[in-house]
Amino acid sequence: MDKDQSKNKEQQTNIEEEDTLTTRQGHPVTNNQNIRTVGNRGPAMLENYDYIEKISHFDREMVPERIAHARGSGAHGYFETYGTVGDEPVSKYTRAKVFQEKGKQTPVFVRFSTVVHGNHSPETVRDPRGFAVKFYTEDGNWDLVGNNIKIFFIRDAMKFPDMIHAFRPDPVTNYQDSERFFDFCASNPESFHMVTFIYSPWGIPANYRMMQGSGVNTYRWVNQEGKAVLVKYHWEPKQGIKNLTQKEAEEIQGKNFNHASQDLYEAIEHGDYPEWELFVQIMEDGPHPELDFDPLDDTKIWPKDQFPWRPVGKMILNKNPENYHNEVEQSAFGTGVLVDGLDFSDDKMLQGRTFSYSDTQRYRVGPNYLQLPINAPKKRVATNQEGGPMRYENDKAPGQSLHINYEPSILGGLKEADQTGKEHTPYVEGNLVRESIDRNDNTKQAGETYRWFEDWEKDELISNLVGDLSQCDQRIQDKMIALAEEADEEYGRRLREGLKNAAKDGSSMNPLGAKDAEKASDEAIEKGHDSEPY
Repeated sequence: MDKDQSKNKEQQTNIEEEDTLTTRQGHPVTNNQNIRTVGNRGPAMLENYDYIEKISHFDREMVPERIAHARGSGAHGYFETYGTVGDEPVSKYTRAKVFQEKGKQTPVFVRFSTVVHGNHSPETVRDPRGFAVKFYTEDGNWDLVGNNIKIFFIRDAMKFPDMIHAFRPDPVTNYQDSERFFDFCASNPESFHMVTFIYSPWGIPANYRMMQGSGVNTYRWVNQEGKAVLVKYHWEPKQGIKNLTQKEAEEIQGKNFNHASQDLYEAIEHGDYPEWELFVQIMEDGPHPELDFDPLDDTKIWPKDQFPWRPVGKMILNKNPENYHNEVEQSAFGTGVLVDGLDFSDDKMLQGRTFSYSDTQRYRVGPNYLQLPINAPKKRVATNQEGGPMRYENDKAPGQSLHINYEPSILGGLKEADQTGKEHTPYVEGNLVRESIDRNDNTKQAGETYRWFEDWEKDELISNLVGDLSQCDQRIQDKMIALAEEADEEYGRRLREGLKNAAKDGSSMNPLGAKDAEKASDEAIEKGHDSEPY
């Protein structure tokens, strides 16, 4: 090799090195798409060092506002169980005490929120809505942390910081840019189903009282014999479901950017207590190769005709917070906060969220955030944890020696509890890999959702997509059109035609073609489908 060739090769190597993604330790990142799991379905490993470093830094990017779900409202109430799952006793599926006795009431605190935008952003933004419920059960706290939409943008927790970065304001200009949003979504086709929901009227719930909630992730229920089933949670508002068109949202925002918080507070203040019924979908534990999707994939909906919604209880919110900061702002939720009879599945997003949520609260509120009244369980607490900023009491049992802060001890101190039911011990076998799950069709359900929409919702979806996509790079537009065409021929054709018309007019206004956008927004506004898609 002559000197020129050697120099060229060295320069090329340097260029590649400069463009190579690394960790903060300088390690080249060879797979930034998947956490490491046993087989491509999971479970995840605690030794996911790259992921833990990435997510723990992300958890600390903003002070003191929440990284996500910053804008929120909350209320107190109670959950009343039916004692059954549909027509069957709930004990067949779970031994969790919160569900066992008909009529049993458990105190709850609920926080509703927007996801991407800041603490003082309008509540009319096109954005998922958080729906987090803290149950103060007799076995300790249970947090059911979810959103208003039943799916999510990504299926692997490794991508979560990238997703939020793309959706938040540009780090240079500090304003949000639809091109960044669609660049991420076009580059991660699994997000297309969620994009279809978000850009339809379902992307702007009319208020918090009239929106659905979902646990999004797949969990497990475990019964007394240690047998487990997979479960999905769904909240259905008794007030009915109502969403907003873009035109309506803009009109509300021009007058009141706190409308959803105000609506919730005033309804409770006037005794018009909002109510939701809790439904579950149940599936035998396992990979279910007969399905065309993986039940652990949180970009997918479980078909209702195959896995029916079965009622298990209802929730009523009947008390407003006495102090917003103390109760709403400092409330802390975590997907890992489960009680006996409720368990994790191998859902990779769930396992990634479980580390991130509690880690974020320790940073945002402090390591002793669980001593705050809004977060503390309504039962005795006895731990050997010590110190940390803002600690104000010892978690000791009455009469316990303050000298013994370890376990086990011959001299006294706390002791382990007895196991009341048989522990669930799933069998796990497989190579440790960094791979996406199988059966990851990214557009089939998006097409089914599009066909399930009513005509005015389809019009809104196309109008909203064209309005933002028309501002994006042609390559991003082409990719989004291809995903829409793959999902549904009409969906793709209308999106293509809308973008073509917008480019011709030099404007993104009224791009619908088949029906004028303004006329569509004046049509039926309330949305209460008698059935869910699929």
